[in-house]
Amino acid sequence: MSFRNKVVIITGASSGIGRACAQEFAKRGANLVLAARQYVTLCELTAELEGAYGIKAVAVQADVSREEDCEQVVKQAVLTFGRIDILLNNAGLSMRALFNDLDLSVLRQLMDVNFWGTVYCTKFALPELLRSKGSIVGVSSIAGYRGLPGRTGYSASKFAVNGFMESLRTELLKTGVHVMVACPGFTASNIRFTALAKDGQAHGETSMEEGKMMTSEEVAALIADGVEARRRTLVMTGQGKLTVWLNKLLPGLADKLVYNHFSKEKNALIS
Repeated sequence: MSFRNKVVIITGASSGIGRACAQEFAKRGANLVLAARQYVTLCELTAELEGAYGIKAVAVQADVSREEDCEQVVKQAVLTFGRIDILLNNAGLSMRALFNDLDLSVLRQLMDVNFWGTVYCTKFALPELLRSKGSIVGVSSIAGYRGLPGRTGYSASKFAVNGFMESLRTELLKTGVHVMVACPGFTASNIRFTALAKDGQAHGETSMEEGKMMTSEEVAALIADGVEARRRTLVMTGQGKLTVWLNKLLPGLADKLVYNHFSKEKNALIS
């Protein structure tokens, strides 16, 4: 499929994987509706992409945890372009804290953004996507297949996204709508810097070696390729594929290996 003149909604587009996806789809000729809370940053990005690639891009300030904001993003897309071809549910939050120490409001916030944001945007965009026989993408994580220590809220929200997308894919099986779950490996982006601590405040630092991770640009290219090929599931790293299969076949061993891995991270929460 060609992306030229297709209309792509990207949530969480102001930084990280979302910003890289905006650049990748613009490079391939798509028109964009970019949503995030950081409106000024979005406006700068839309101007940059329009100038560089000759496409049309629209910035919409939105907090995806708010149902009405998600509805407005979709309305703006239809008002501007008259159609929607791809919905990329990328907006997300992470966390890093042991459940025993965690304020429950952190779990609610993770679910509101990661899960409900995906649900809201998909609900409002679906009528247009049925008309265009377009694509719905959920940016998930290996944490949506295998629970990770210190990330109970993040893992729970991504498991919920995976289940929602799988159910939706089955419902839409004979409609021509494509549904893809994209699972990057550990990615060098700002998500760990903004990850919530036990009290809901941003950590402001990463617990991992960013230089050894995938780049946001690599993830974006794989997502665009996956949409083009209308892939069902996109697990992007060998480590991720091994984790998924090991967790299915030898879950007890997976428990121990994951524990050992996270006990070695910087300022580890478990030892």
